Amino acid sequence: FLSPIVYIYGEIARNTPLLIQLFFLYYGLNEIGLSALECAILALGFLGGGYMSQSFLLGFKSLASIQRESALSLGFGPLKMMYYIILPQSLSVSMPSIGANVIFLLKETSVVGAIALTDIMFVAKDFIGIYYKTTESLLMLSLTYLIALLPLSVLFVILERFFKKKVA
Repeated sequence: FLSPIVYIYGEIARNTPLLIQLFFLYYGLNEIGLSALECAILALGFLGGGYMSQSFLLGFKSLASIQRESALSLGFGPLKMMYYIILPQSLSVSMPSIGANVIFLLKETSVVGAIALTDIMFVAKDFIGIYYKTTESLLMLSLTYLIALLPLSVLFVILERFFKKKVA
């Protein structure tokens, strides 16, 4: 029942630009009265959910059905099977794409300035407009993203190794 709905949601989320999603929420549905921050969170969540659902789906599909059958034959209940067998193996497969999706979403936050929400890209553009220091502003912007995203990248490499060891 839910499979077609999740499929359609994933296709819509992944195949529409974040900017269009933001404009739709902020300008198209302004009767609801959402703030710019709320629209940004909803749009990023909608986009991220579409990508993450595919990451988890591919992780679950990577498991052979014999894994589930073996767990059931050993007397595992559905929750115990999910916790001890399915999740560790599917996360070891999904972790690289989950990490890439998280980093992608954090980089996509630079688009939220289009609905008058201040982010680091917005601040850099203001600095360029006031002081005409384009190179310095863009260099600082790049360094800010690197400082924010490199530790995250390292964290996901560690998580990937952890789940691979747990499965092995």
